[in-house]
Amino acid sequence: MTWTPQQLSPEHPPVRSGNIGVLLVNLGTPDAPTTQAVKKYLLEFLSDRRVVEIPQIAWQPILRGIILNTRPKKSAQAYAQVWGKHGSPLATLTADQAEALQLRLGNSVQVGWGMRYGNPSIEQELTRLKDAGCDRILLAPMYPQYCGATTATVVDKTGEALGKMRWQPTLRTMPPYHDDPAYISALAKDLTRQLDALAFEPEVLLLSFHGMPERTLYKGDPYHCHCQKTARLLEAEMKVQGKRPAMRFQTTFQSRFGRAKWLTPATDDTLEAEAKAGTRRMAIAAPGFAVDCLETLEELAIQGAEQFAEAGGEEFAALSCLNSSDAGMEMLEIIIRRELSGWI
Repeated sequence: MTWTPQQLSPEHPPVRSGNIGVLLVNLGTPDAPTTQAVKKYLLEFLSDRRVVEIPQIAWQPILRGIILNTRPKKSAQAYAQVWGKHGSPLATLTADQAEALQLRLGNSVQVGWGMRYGNPSIEQELTRLKDAGCDRILLAPMYPQYCGATTATVVDKTGEALGKMRWQPTLRTMPPYHDDPAYISALAKDLTRQLDALAFEPEVLLLSFHGMPERTLYKGDPYHCHCQKTARLLEAEMKVQGKRPAMRFQTTFQSRFGRAKWLTPATDDTLEAEAKAGTRRMAIAAPGFAVDCLETLEELAIQGAEQFAEAGGEEFAALSCLNSSDAGMEMLEIIIRRELSGWI
């Protein structure tokens, strides 16, 4: 809705208001698969006090003096392996979700998407929605399992953006949905569809979640418990279908970084151990990721396949995330509409 100066007063500038917005937020991505772009991205990402919980006076010299001079080149090579013609898979797939959700919600809501690190930023997208007349906005962190280093830092950054606004929109934040029946059902439906399409029957379905330092668990972060609950509910839901009674489920954590002890069991160690123990056919899924990204397309699908094969495995499949699949979008629409209750 737009109020014209004539409707208000001769001196009043045009004001847009009365609209509702939804902002999907994912982790982030460099702007290009180059060393310089990755370095810029990692500086922002690894400078976040919620991501690396080391005093900055000790951490910044390590980050700027060692990590940013060694890791960006290697990471850029990894990004180059999964980069698409339209750019980063994380960005393009998140954009696909926003477009599909817009079609499902219709003109009553304006859907945007942004990144916690990189572009488009949370501040840019909040400002764009506000300028478009959205004075009520649902912030939707695309992390099923709550973690201080993901969900909380999205809220922190949003608060920074709001602090620069004279006229702040009213904000709601979508809660974690790790045990939401719609989410569990969507995962079970989509993973079953993908398993049915394989040319082999997996002996093991590995459920790989992004890792976190073990100390976060003892500091009160619920992330580990949320991952374990998702895995338990998903296994139970898929076993109700009774199609693969012999298939084992196993929960692991990937993407270890640094020397600190991380949540276990580790995905790479488990891939090797399973193959050496005689497992020959394996599928791997990443239910904690809303869309496919470097961690699923390169770390799991490429590195994981190589690790499993080198240890003696024969058949390996990395299953896709929900992305903008029918099951995934139906789930997202259900949850978003619920959180917009009273607004639409």
